[in-house]
Amino acid sequence: MSTPTDEHDQGVWLTQEAHDRLKAELDELVAGRPAMAAEINARREEGDLRENGGYHAAKDEQGKQEARIRQLTDLLRKATVGDAPKKADKAATGTVITIKFEGDDETEKFLLGSREIAGTTGLTVYSPESALGSAIMGAKPGAKVTYQAPNGKDISVEVVGIEPFVP
Repeated sequence: MSTPTDEHDQGVWLTQEAHDRLKAELDELVAGRPAMAAEINARREEGDLRENGGYHAAKDEQGKQEARIRQLTDLLRKATVGDAPKKADKAATGTVITIKFEGDDETEKFLLGSREIAGTTGLTVYSPESALGSAIMGAKPGAKVTYQAPNGKDISVEVVGIEPFVP
């Protein structure tokens, strides 16, 4: 079990619930490999592979499943599992940030972290590696930061509030 220290500022951090959910998904995908291989074999035996839509669909599905297996394996290997920070005085992975874009009176609230953490919370998620995420890492309420959007435009935001993520 980790503690809410600077390790939340780097790498992939997951709640225990998110880790368990992803591990179960990975186990299910790996367990389904023999069935997928059997499906491909059955489709292959249907005849000419150039005109066999079922075969190509099964191969495409296998490719998607293998990509997800690689993604989950990598994510779980790199992940730090633990509780969300109990207090949040600066922007870090596992915190919910409220910002206000310059020239806009409305605020936006999002989770700074992995989409895998959010689960079904309905929160928008920004990765710490994203333009906005990396710009606000370590920022405290009241801080104004500017980041460059993918289109090259500079965008300024004010950090209005920071709170711990409650799954």
